[in-house]
Amino acid sequence: MKILIVGYFTETSKLNIIRNFPEEWNIVIVPPGEEMLHHIEDCQVIIPEHVKIDRNLLSKAKKLKLVQTGAGYDNVDIDACTQQDIWTANAAGVNAQAVAEHVMALILSYYKNIPFLDAFMKKKIDQNQLDYTGSELKGKTIGIIGFGAIGKKVAEFCRVFDMNVLAYARKAVVQPDGFVKMTDFDNLVSASDIVTVHASLNPQTKQLIDKEVFKKMKNTALFINTARGGIANEKDLIDALKNGDISGACLDVFETEPLPIDSELRNLSNVILTPHTAGMPDGLKFHKKRYDFFVNNIKRVENGEEPESKLNQLF
Repeated sequence: MKILIVGYFTETSKLNIIRNFPEEWNIVIVPPGEEMLHHIEDCQVIIPEHVKIDRNLLSKAKKLKLVQTGAGYDNVDIDACTQQDIWTANAAGVNAQAVAEHVMALILSYYKNIPFLDAFMKKKIDQNQLDYTGSELKGKTIGIIGFGAIGKKVAEFCRVFDMNVLAYARKAVVQPDGFVKMTDFDNLVSASDIVTVHASLNPQTKQLIDKEVFKKMKNTALFINTARGGIANEKDLIDALKNGDISGACLDVFETEPLPIDSELRNLSNVILTPHTAGMPDGLKFHKKRYDFFVNNIKRVENGEEPESKLNQLF
């Protein structure tokens, strides 16, 4: 069984990933490019971290049985895979705990001014010169866009902090205890102190958050995106941050990844950035729970079964 993983990984990450697969499997980890094209010809499974799986690429994959992604699958042409009898599956919900924890870490870092206070202490400045603002989370309203496994977990955490929770989803979700209030999109973005995105990237959500949406938000609002960079118009976000349309942003995903070195986001003091690591809590580019899911799904396909969390229907 040959497994091709396409993406940018450190040597440490590669070792962690390879150790998680059965020893008898041939695990190849390469970046997009010529070497990838060579290996795709005889692999049975591809895990595309940083490459688009389209008809052109599939035409070269003569032995491919499964395209396995993480939570997101916007880089896979599911119809093209289905037409070639190739299973596609994601790992829905596997990283919900990790991402939700990351969201809370970002929120706390922002409102408790952790990056600023850490930098202040390390500069060894007289503490009497300290000047900053902060805020408690109790009573704040968080608006959750997308209410799947991650969105629900974020809501659970926010409940512990005595926050008010609004949620928007294309399919209405009934909350039996009434703690989460389902609402429409416009009300959510205008009424929330924090707006956090947990939707998948698709034609309906691409650049969903643009300048008009930022203008509807409170000028004290915090915007958080740990889903996909393409859901927000990055230029509009930068303008909103610079113009004071919103107060700040916490971002783990970007329109272009890795985030360009010259991105203006790197220079804004009201922004906290992390390098698309929200769903990888176990170290450099690695989440054991995620790769355990991958191994199980590959074994299912190898045994002639359909994968869990399948995205297409072949039979």
